[in-house]
Amino acid sequence: MKAVDVLIIGAGPAGLTAATYLARFRRSVLVADGGEPRAAWIPLSHNMPGFPEGIGGDAILTRMRLQAEEYGAQIRPVFVEALAREGDGFTAHIGDDRITARAVLLATGVVDHHPDLPGVEDAIARALVRICPICDGYEAIDKSIAVIGDSDLGAREAAFVRTYSDRVCLIHVGPPEALTRRDDLKRLGVPVMETTIEQVHIEGDRLTALSWGGRPTSFDAVYSALGTTPHCGLAVDLGAALGEDGRLVVDDHQQTTVPGLYAAGDVVRGLNQLAVASAEAAVAATAIHNRFRRAEGMTAD
Repeated sequence: MKAVDVLIIGAGPAGLTAATYLARFRRSVLVADGGEPRAAWIPLSHNMPGFPEGIGGDAILTRMRLQAEEYGAQIRPVFVEALAREGDGFTAHIGDDRITARAVLLATGVVDHHPDLPGVEDAIARALVRICPICDGYEAIDKSIAVIGDSDLGAREAAFVRTYSDRVCLIHVGPPEALTRRDDLKRLGVPVMETTIEQVHIEGDRLTALSWGGRPTSFDAVYSALGTTPHCGLAVDLGAALGEDGRLVVDDHQQTTVPGLYAAGDVVRGLNQLAVASAEAAVAATAIHNRFRRAEGMTAD
């Protein structure tokens, strides 16, 4: 059994930021990297602070990983299968191995519900299908934009995208009754195209959707607004509370309702941004370190 001060589950921007902070606080840190983070999908980010020329998701993660390892954080390509309380700390089951930790930080993120389009991964890499108008809506100014949705979430995103273009269309792929904001869309000048997802195709550098009437329409960019599923299972098994959006409830220091269990990034709140994930991770890492200091009698409160 290996013992560490902090186990970080997830090697995206939140997890790697926390690893750097905690390692610089001279804490032993193990990061469980269970697979490709959502940030790896970013073709080129133009709102990552400090990179006015833009930077890709893979480059961001590579830099952050190197920075964490520079200060002694261990990053292992492992998947945490179960998490349990062990006295005042936790035990993580990783295959046949067990890891004990005084505190755990969940940076497990969310999974996007991608539209069932042919070659959707390649389309995202080429910025034809996009998942974050806050991130790259600026690059779609005055372009023809479609938003794929199956509920009022699609209507809200289409309204937001009107920030950048007056040529926005909502492709509604859910049942008609799931879209209740039709009057708002009409007021905003957003037409609604009701069609099945099988009728949306990628053709070269454009996307073509066939409406219920059979009329083909092309778009310069398509945003997916089909929602996400947070990776909260490990925390829920420990009794952590969830909010109405299905994400983890945390306090001002990023601690969940389970003492010693912290969370940061997309698994916590809906503003899925690199800067937000890193900021939350910094708050959580500092809180964890100070928690240890108080337990060790090393504070001057």
